[in-house]
Order: sequence, then structure tokens, then C-alpha cells
Amino acid sequence: MYSYNPKSDIADEFINDVEILNSLDYAEKNKTNKEEIGRILNKAREMKGITHREAAVLLACELEDENKQIQNLAKEIKERFYGKRIVMFAPLYLSNYCINSCVYCPYHIKNKHIARKKLTQDEIRREVIALQDMGHKRLAVEAGEDPVNNPLEYILESIDTIYSIKHRNGAIRRVNVNIAATTVEDYKKLKNAGIGTYILFQETYNKQAYQELHPAGPKSDYNYHTEAMDRAMEAGIDDVGCGVLFGLDKYRYELVGLIMHAEHLEAKFGVGPHTISVPRVCPADDIDPSELNAISDDIFQKIVAVIRIAVPYTGMIVSTRESKESREKVLSLGISQISGGSRTSVGGYVKEEPMEENSAQFDVTDRRSLDEVVNWLLGLGYIPSFCTACYREGRTGDRFMSLLKSGQIVNCCQPNALMTLKEYLEDYASADTREKGDRVIKEQLEVITNPVVRERAAQYIANIQCGQRDFRF
Repeated sequence: MYSYNPKSDIADEFINDVEILNSLDYAEKNKTNKEEIGRILNKAREMKGITHREAAVLLACELEDENKQIQNLAKEIKERFYGKRIVMFAPLYLSNYCINSCVYCPYHIKNKHIARKKLTQDEIRREVIALQDMGHKRLAVEAGEDPVNNPLEYILESIDTIYSIKHRNGAIRRVNVNIAATTVEDYKKLKNAGIGTYILFQETYNKQAYQELHPAGPKSDYNYHTEAMDRAMEAGIDDVGCGVLFGLDKYRYELVGLIMHAEHLEAKFGVGPHTISVPRVCPADDIDPSELNAISDDIFQKIVAVIRIAVPYTGMIVSTRESKESREKVLSLGISQISGGSRTSVGGYVKEEPMEENSAQFDVTDRRSLDEVVNWLLGLGYIPSFCTACYREGRTGDRFMSLLKSGQIVNCCQPNALMTLKEYLEDYASADTREKGDRVIKEQLEVITNPVVRERAAQYIANIQCGQRDFRF
């Protein structure tokens, strides 16, 4: 029998089933305990986070007034650390060849009617140029697990290709990578290739459910998969991104496991995950979410709020799996990054794929163009940011977190967001988006409290309007 130890190297100890079940039992017993919920909320108002057990209580809370406080506090924390900035990115699917048997993913090896594709380097160039022509500066590279068709060498060559492409004023300045768990040596190679964040979704922290959902293939090894972030950080990748696929198993169990994983990385490495993603199971080629544990919009929003309270410093990502309406509701509750203009098929940016040749991993719900998403965010009062400065200036891992926790990051993030937004407006935006964006830039420059930073940012923005590019703090 494994015992709970957040500093352990063993998955069964830092994601401990008994500890999760005890936490869920404690939450169930205290879901109407006004005094205990009040204590947790008072602790959370210090904006230094709460424990996985305390998070479980807030998620289970059935008191109407306290649930309103949870939402309001999540909004306060989001505003305190991330302001109005929303970082933009797009996924780039390189290949959907995969040897795993994940029952919730259409890439599974037994799916014989999905169109299998793998991009050549020339095709990657065309995809990247199409993404640059939209205005994207940050990509998340995705590929199925297949050592023959998608070896690490292919991923490394693809990253090199992506970074090499300069088209008009376009350039991809940060490549995040979402590929299968691998070895320390392979993670070192990814680090040397200049990746931003290494992203790997746990899918589910329930070991029994995990084994049932992953019956065959290398991903079926729960411990190897769960311990992947440790190996990545040991290899020097200090920005890692966690996440679960909500709807595979019981959402309360997943939230506790997710917070425990963040606690483990903090305890062992001194810095938690750079980002947490909150995808929900959605329809795909041969996947029906109703056959799993699909969750409602209200529960989804509460999950986002509780995660924001539990890990106030961690970025949160929501993708185009979610609808426009769903994304709008969670933006204020904690989300700091969203995708826009996304295609989840292989080669889908150059030419949108016919339905009969479906190679997509999941159905995109929010199908608006990047300009439509940027315009929408501006209309809501947000700052769409294409910033990659911290990664390029070496402000990653504990260096980034120390700036965030101290509040000093605003002197970098706010001007960088405004300058990269100005680049987008000058090079790619529609007339209406440009007008809205320039108005937001003028208003948000005043939010910068440091007069020297504010003056320099204003000068850089003027330089961008005159044709110069790539300023950063």
C-alpha cells in the first residue's frame, strides 16, 4: 500500500488514491459547513493558493452565497495576476499516426476509417505560413505517438523548420510541444531545440479508469505517463503544462488529482506547472461524450474558478473545444490563454479538410477566425496578447513565477501584450478590429504604473506603427 508523499518520485505516492478519496469524503461531509468553507475562503483571499483538500471542499460546496463568493474571488485573483491579458495561440497537428488504443480519441490504432496523415517539412512550411498570415506568433505542436512514423527526430526537425520560417512580418516566436511521455534524454533534446512549454495531459488521474481507457500501447503505463513531468523538469524544461480531459472520469476526483500534481511539482522542483488546461470530452470521429462522464457548463465554470483559487499563479488554457459562449463565461474566472482560428486536422490551415476525409482529433466548436476572436476579446475589454517575451528573455520556471508572485511581471506583460497587439493590428487586423484595438491600447497604456515603462512602451508602439517590429521588455 502506497502512502501519500508529495515529494515522492513515485506516481502512486504523489497522486495517492487513498488521499484523494479521503479528500473527497472530507469535502462531502463539509459541503454545507459554513464555518469551514468560510475559513478556506479567507485563506484563499491571501491569494497564495489552497490545498487539494480545501479545493475539494469548495468544488463540493452547496451554499449559494459561498458559491457566489467562490466565483467573485476567482475573478479577483485572475484580475490581480493576469489583468485583462489573454494570450493567443494555435495548435499545429503534424501527424495523426498513433499506436495507442485510447478509447476516447479517434487517433486510436483500431480506427481504420480515419484518414491517416503526416506532414512533410514542405507541408509544415505551408501550414506555418498560413498561420503567420493569420497573425499567430505562438504554436502548440501536436502529434500522435508512433515511433516509426513520428519519431522524436521528426518532431525536432519540424520544430527547426517552424522557427526558420520568416514570411513578410510573420514569425513563430514560441513553439510549445504536446507529445507523448518520453525519456529524460529526449526531453533534453526538446529543451535544446528551443521549445517553450512541454504539455502533456494526464487524461485521468484515476489509475483504474486510466488503465481501462488506455488498454494497449505505450500510453497504457500509468506511472510512466504520470511521472513524465518529473523527467521533463529533470531535463531542464522548467515550463510544463498539465491538464486532464474532464468527462473521462468523475470530475471531483480529477480536480483533486490535478491540484495534487501541481503541489508535487512545487514540492519537488520549487515551481508548479506553467499552465493548466481544462479540456472537456467533446464529439469526434467515433467518440460520443454522452457515453463517458460529460459535465455541464455550470460544473465546468466552477472547476475553472476553483483551479484559479487553488493555483493563483498558474496560467489556464481553454481551447476551441469550447463554444464562444462557454469561453466567454470562463475568461473572467481564470482563463489566461485561448486558441483562435484553430484546425485540429492534419494540414487543415492551408486547405480545410472535407468531412469525408476527416483526420481531426476532435470537433472544433468555436470556428471563428483569429480576427473574429481578437475582435470579440477587444469588445469584452480584454487585451489579446501575442507575447512570447518571457520565454525569449529566459524568464521561465521559477524566474517567471517569482516575478508573478511579487507582482512585478505587470511591468513586462502589460507593455509586451500591448506591443504585440499593435503588431497584429498593423499587419493582419480588419479595419474594425484595428479601430477597437487602438482604442484599447490607448486605455491600457494608462494601467502601467511605472512611468518609465509606460513612456518606453508608448514609444515602441509608435515605432511599430512606423514599420518596426519585435520590441519587448
